[in-house]
Amino acid sequence: MTRVLVIGAGPAGLAAAAAAADAGARVTLLDSGDGLGGQYWRHLPPQRPSRREARLHHGWKHFQHLQARVRDRVEVITEAQVWAIETAGGTTARVLIGPSDAAGRESRRLTADAVVLAPGAHDRTLPFPGWHLPGVYSAGAAQALAKGERIRVGRKVVVAGAGPFLLPVAQSLTGAGATVLGVYEAARLPAIARGWLPRPQRLLRTAHKGRELAGYAFHHLSRRVPYRLGRAVVEARGDGRVEEAVIARLDADWAPIPGTERTVAADAVCVSHGFTPRLELPIAAGCAIGPDRFVQVDADQRTSVPGVYAAGEITGIGGVDAALVEGRIAGHRAAGGDPAALAGDRRLRRATTDLARRIEAAHGIRPGWTSWLRDDTVVCRCEEVPYGRLRDTAAATGQSALRSVKLTTRAGLGICQARMCGRTVEELTGASTGDPCDTSDRRPLAAPIRLGDLAELATAPNGDSA
Repeated sequence: MTRVLVIGAGPAGLAAAAAAADAGARVTLLDSGDGLGGQYWRHLPPQRPSRREARLHHGWKHFQHLQARVRDRVEVITEAQVWAIETAGGTTARVLIGPSDAAGRESRRLTADAVVLAPGAHDRTLPFPGWHLPGVYSAGAAQALAKGERIRVGRKVVVAGAGPFLLPVAQSLTGAGATVLGVYEAARLPAIARGWLPRPQRLLRTAHKGRELAGYAFHHLSRRVPYRLGRAVVEARGDGRVEEAVIARLDADWAPIPGTERTVAADAVCVSHGFTPRLELPIAAGCAIGPDRFVQVDADQRTSVPGVYAAGEITGIGGVDAALVEGRIAGHRAAGGDPAALAGDRRLRRATTDLARRIEAAHGIRPGWTSWLRDDTVVCRCEEVPYGRLRDTAAATGQSALRSVKLTTRAGLGICQARMCGRTVEELTGASTGDPCDTSDRRPLAAPIRLGDLAELATAPNGDSA
């Protein structure tokens, strides 16, 4: 029986695990969280269930269906941190099982005939003056608290950034009891039109997204939440925490237009400028990364490494539909399933790939955002590295390699290991080697672990099959 290991239990991972089990494989599903669903279906814990959970999520019935299929036929291991992956002589994942950062976690080596990587993505947040103040959140973090704990991050909240994700974030915040003062989208109408309007017939296979958009629009209108295009939060102010946000109109390149600034009193600011794929494991496995900084896959979701498949946001930011269809394809083929059975899924995948291209064309980051930075604007929050020092140090030493920039400025060396600032540091300093894998996403250890855990590896079991 084919052994398939799926890493990540969000929409892509759940779909992959279910498809692999349907194809007759023995499947193990790992996730670092304490439940299934990932960031998209982040729900209340079983100790505190909601009587109307479906109202908090899109596709909740589909999640329940997938969860039931997985629970019945798949070995599910939660609180499982995959900190390294090896492909010499087969594919092996090194895993620590137990609460994050706890001592004495169980160490396991899981070997499989095929691995599906579906670790997802995290928010990309562009820095601005004051973004390090308490009360400034990534939009994903704010939504996670609202959906997973029913906690509002503030009473009066500003939501800003770029992309369709801002709409469900605002809805989640109002559902948790916050007043959303406005949603400020950096993209202007011409850019949105250029991204979404060409060849509208290609959107027919994702027509249900129009119903979702209508639902968000109705929610915004009923709650009287303003939605403004071509605007951004360019500064957060406050004494010890956020007290107000400065919002400015932007030109086509996202540079603030002088004289358009206005100040809004708020106790929380939630920002997202898209997503960054979690590439630590694909890079560690040796998967080819394209110039767009996503894992390269073929029509079967195979990576450049034999036996390693990829699905979801690490292959492109296309939303839940793309994640689900890619997961189904990857799981089916990883288990050795008949490719002829995937004709419908391949057509749907082409449609979701087109959707991802439209999102990038309409809402992708433009270069003018750097003009809202000041010399004292913190770029790396962990190490408190300001923009002026980062720029001047890189220029004075003539550096062009990311490792050198990190070592001399300390940007990206903090506890988050450049997950928040890595892409920004690369753009602001021009730090690059030309190799898509030699970036802030390359980490010898894919996740922080204790030295004691490393020391105990010599006495841990040699390994078992997934």
